[in-house]
Amino acid sequence: MCGSSPPLTEKIADAPEWRFLLDACQPESSKANVVIDSWLRHRIRWDFLLELAENHGVLPLVHQALKPYGRALAAADLALLNSKHQTNLHRAMMLSRELIRIMDTLEENGIEVMPYKGLALADSVYGDIALRQTGDIDLLIRAKDVSRACAVLAKLNFVAHLDLPERQQKAYLQSGYEYMFDAPAGRNLLELQWAIQPRFYAVDFSAEELFERAIAVSVAGRMVRTPSFEDSFILLSLHAAKHLWAKLIWICDLARIMKMNHLGWSQIKDRVERFRIRRILTLNLLLANRLLGASIPSQASEMLEDGIEDLAAKIEGFVPGGAPFHMESVAYFRCMLRLREHPGDRVRFASRLLLTAGPGEWASLKLPDFLFPAYRLVRLSRVASKLAHL
Repeated sequence: MCGSSPPLTEKIADAPEWRFLLDACQPESSKANVVIDSWLRHRIRWDFLLELAENHGVLPLVHQALKPYGRALAAADLALLNSKHQTNLHRAMMLSRELIRIMDTLEENGIEVMPYKGLALADSVYGDIALRQTGDIDLLIRAKDVSRACAVLAKLNFVAHLDLPERQQKAYLQSGYEYMFDAPAGRNLLELQWAIQPRFYAVDFSAEELFERAIAVSVAGRMVRTPSFEDSFILLSLHAAKHLWAKLIWICDLARIMKMNHLGWSQIKDRVERFRIRRILTLNLLLANRLLGASIPSQASEMLEDGIEDLAAKIEGFVPGGAPFHMESVAYFRCMLRLREHPGDRVRFASRLLLTAGPGEWASLKLPDFLFPAYRLVRLSRVASKLAHL
């Protein structure tokens, strides 16, 4: 992926529907409206545009941008757009109710959690839960509270995808970062996270720090604590990089936070230097600027890494396709290494990736507890087998 873009992606990047999408998602709405007015004179394939918007998680932004131009759309196109908007609105409202129910119950049991991304981001950054396409509920929790939280969630009829024995759960709390839950209201409804990424990504951001710097925001009328905007900018940058910028909405989130007048760029800079993720931050700033016209504040420009414009251009060319990337492929491995500027971090990423056993290894072979360290060899064997079949 860090190489040249596939032909299909290049075709999408040249399509008027993609360029329309970028204009509709600009954080400077006044500029976007002028451009959108001119786009409406083009021959837009509305079914393709809406499919593209939905895949990239920006359908609500397209709906907002086109609201003033309803009379310029064909009745069928307008009806389809409104229908999809209503579907997203109803889902956001359902998830808000579930979020409040979950948080109330966990807090009644003395468990502190923080919503982030999703609904919290929609309300605090976009100003409306309906303006960000929301797929699930993301909650941050302290690792020490995970077992109790899972027990409480079970009483609310949430079912975890993983059910690990005690020895494996202890290891997973150190090397993994989330449990996914299904619920009567839908599959994959809740992600309970005690870390920002799996340990092998070698960005050891402490969840405890996030709780200490949390801010209060309103989500669907309920006051909650969520990561500060400075921390959110870093977390969202890491998340977008982890998934190799496969969705435009992740870049939209960053572009809107970049607009905030009182964002603490000096704080962001200190944390970026501490975790040695300057290249990742630079790429996110450049992509927000190149794709969505987001201005890079002078304080942020001091953090830009020189010499990676070519890499930013390659990633920019791949974004339109929005295809999920195989996270166990050699290409993904190489790209993750290229995103880290410090040799020591590349070594940590590679060694942890190769030696950290997880649910896949534990399920493939049953070993007694006294042989648990041998799962590292199982991990190496499974990685070698995958590489041999590529």
